Amino acid sequence: MSEYDFDLFVIGVGSGGVRAARMSAAYGARVATAEDKFMGGTCVNVGCVPKKLLVYASHYSEDFENAQGFGWGKAEPDFDWATLIANKDKEILRLNGIYKGLLDNAGVTHFEGRARIQDAHHIVVRDRVISTEKTLIATGGWPVVPHFPGNEHVITSNEAFHLTSMPARVLVVGGGYIAVEFAGIFAGLGAESHLSYRGPMFLRGFDDDVRTTVAEELPKKGIHLHFNSNVKSIDKQADGSLLVHFADGTTLETDCVLYATGREPAVQDLGLEHVDVHCRDNGAIIVDHEFRTSVPNIFALGDVTDRIQLTPVAIAEAMAFARTQFLQQPTEMDYEGIATAVFCQPNIGTVGLTEHQARDRYKAVDIYRSTFRALKHTLSGSDEKTMMKLVVDRETDRVVGVHMVGAEAGEIIQGIAIALKAGATKATFDATIGIHPTSAEEFVTMREPV
Repeated sequence: MSEYDFDLFVIGVGSGGVRAARMSAAYGARVATAEDKFMGGTCVNVGCVPKKLLVYASHYSEDFENAQGFGWGKAEPDFDWATLIANKDKEILRLNGIYKGLLDNAGVTHFEGRARIQDAHHIVVRDRVISTEKTLIATGGWPVVPHFPGNEHVITSNEAFHLTSMPARVLVVGGGYIAVEFAGIFAGLGAESHLSYRGPMFLRGFDDDVRTTVAEELPKKGIHLHFNSNVKSIDKQADGSLLVHFADGTTLETDCVLYATGREPAVQDLGLEHVDVHCRDNGAIIVDHEFRTSVPNIFALGDVTDRIQLTPVAIAEAMAFARTQFLQQPTEMDYEGIATAVFCQPNIGTVGLTEHQARDRYKAVDIYRSTFRALKHTLSGSDEKTMMKLVVDRETDRVVGVHMVGAEAGEIIQGIAIALKAGATKATFDATIGIHPTSAEEFVTMREPV
């Protein structure tokens, strides 16, 4: 009989926490979880799932317009924000129930409330003290807003999903994928949409051809881009609108300011001060290859460790953790070749190295790139461009990076990510017969490096 109430206590029931809890239970561990916000974490409630639903909604306005070139009469769209949010909330509630069911069916004991670490082997939830052999912190991240005069008037992506009405004018501040996605969402739903970024080009860390292509395409969707732009202060006016003052002396009047300038690990009020868990300057919990912190029986994974902040990564980390700790199958997470998508309009899909990264790593690289107007838009009248790019290590002929901006880029790149994981060469791509007519076939028909 164990001296502890549980073999594992998981703090946070987002995608990583739930997967770690139920798989550890499936491997025979006695597992408990705790959560004080929402079942399913950021992704399900205020992240990728509701955001993708809003992206779908925002694209209909363009579809109505494009349909005219195919013989459909001019439509008069009548968008209702309240209906969209109500239907989104209904779906999220359904997913909350599914996540709760996954824990229940796995035999996991769940506690509602804030969990705080009392010492290395004790967790406090409300007034109850629970003992555990191992603790896993999977609390994710949280959006942050910098300090400046008037910052109390802004919202983050969290609040954007619960606005009671659709703002007529929106300023999104930030240069990451969340900012770019929300600028597109609001523009597609009919708002006057502005995107402000402090640097000369957004989407830092993505391939340069991806960045420049998106910068060229977003204005076609009605998004006003403001680079080298810094918000100095915000004043709320008598009519409720917001007057944004920029550092260069210009102003912008808007109805909503959404800050998407970064997220930080959610480590506040966890009781980490009671144990010697080492963190980086931004609060990220430092872990080794087994997700073990500086305290031997306390672990952490997912966004709270601030490595690769993607839901599927947290889930894969959870699987590796559970196998290592409770199945006696040491499993190390492989962070190479992780594909990702950005649901701006048009979409971004990317896997592997950027051109810049490849040139730093290999002696010589070949670049294959194609920019074209998709077949659909020969009739739609849209000037939207698709960009596809292959990055190849010349010495081995291995494809080390694939990047796309265009419709359904995420769906296309998912399949290509498998090829890269398997070590596909450019010759493999060339030997593959394309599916015609599709945009995806361009990846297997590019013959001459640029």
